[in-house]
Amino acid sequence: MSTQQKNIVIIDDENDILQMLEKYLSREDGYRITTYSNPVNAISSLPKDTDLILLDIMMPQMNGLDALPKLLEKNPKTKVLMMTAYSTLDKVLNAHRYGATDYIMKPFSSLDALGKKIKEILKK
Repeated sequence: MSTQQKNIVIIDDENDILQMLEKYLSREDGYRITTYSNPVNAISSLPKDTDLILLDIMMPQMNGLDALPKLLEKNPKTKVLMMTAYSTLDKVLNAHRYGATDYIMKPFSSLDALGKKIKEILKK
């Protein structure tokens, strides 16, 4: 469907989430998926052509709010969708303040809703 392949990076410490999202998003036409279970590794090896990062907030190695500015420093034009099961207004405001495009609650209400949100973000 799309003429240019979109590169999506998923960063989450839960392997089940990584596998589920990779499987679901890989079916979409034009998405190339890279996954990381450790945000420190993602920061050091983030592909330069990343269009979108799905970034979990709560991770043991480094939380997503700390990783976010480091990731955007490497790729300032990359869009970031924060994912969290523990949302507070403070976290949401900080995510936007640090450059996140949007956020979504886990567990996801549906993968199709997540897919729709991703398409909307990539069109911006």
